[in-house]
Amino acid sequence: MRYLGLDLGSRTLGVSVSDKTGLIASNYKTIRHNEEYDKLLDEVVKLVNELEVEAIVLGFPKNMNNTIGPKGELSLEFKAKLEEKLSIPIYLQDERLSTKSATDMLIQGNVSRKNRKKVVDSVAATIILQTYLDRR
Repeated sequence: MRYLGLDLGSRTLGVSVSDKTGLIASNYKTIRHNEEYDKLLDEVVKLVNELEVEAIVLGFPKNMNNTIGPKGELSLEFKAKLEEKLSIPIYLQDERLSTKSATDMLIQGNVSRKNRKKVVDSVAATIILQTYLDRR
């Protein structure tokens, strides 16, 4: 079963994908959207069809005290819109500190600041997806 991992940010969407067995997550790409969520939905639907994805794991940003803030509400709305367009399961995965972990990993790998900006969201999506796959 192939999964798509998504890290929804205010300007970008980090995308990761699992292997066909659903065991290993890998970076895929970062999509710039500038809050044009309808176009972004179409891009995700296109990826689901191209990659033959059977489920989506969407990062769910919660506050450190476990409450749901504005970013969490945005993810819930995005999930609802995806469910209208797709007939596959969409799971929420707590993503607290995933971007921080991704940044730390890239720094340890000596990736330049300029290049980190380009890939940090897809690396965060990979962390979100791998966390879900490991937990499953």
